[in-house]
Amino acid sequence: MTSPWIIALIIGALIVAGLAFYAGRLLWQVREQNQRLAKQQAEYAQKRAARNAKLSDSINLIAKAMKEGQCEYSEGCLRVWVLMSQHSRAQELNLEVEYPGVFAMYEAVKDLPTHDARKKYSKKEIFKQDSARWRKEQELEEQILADSEKLVMHFDADPNSKHVFM
Repeated sequence: MTSPWIIALIIGALIVAGLAFYAGRLLWQVREQNQRLAKQQAEYAQKRAARNAKLSDSINLIAKAMKEGQCEYSEGCLRVWVLMSQHSRAQELNLEVEYPGVFAMYEAVKDLPTHDARKKYSKKEIFKQDSARWRKEQELEEQILADSEKLVMHFDADPNSKHVFM
């Protein structure tokens, strides 16, 4: 072989070796990136599960309080609805159909003023709003109690329960 062919062969071998090294380095970086991504996804899933467990516990406690008459239905439904809407399973369920009493009560009271906002209204107007709320609570009491029972079952605080909703 002549000298130019040997030089071309050496240059070609160096180019192939360089490309092989570069490809190996890229594959290593992809593997590292995939490992980091898997770790981040596992951490996210763990945080989401912890958050859902905390939400489930809160929903369970409020539902029990409504069932036992320790919490007004309007306040309990308002709080439960907001918590359920933050639960990761909320998108999978049709909450309006699953818990019609809680939904109806939530719809009735969601726009009513609370705390400092109530102070802007006259006593007559506040009494009118409260009367409407009390009538709605009486009207929906049976449905709310039935929904509270379902909520206690679905959002059971015991992680070993077969009804845990996480």
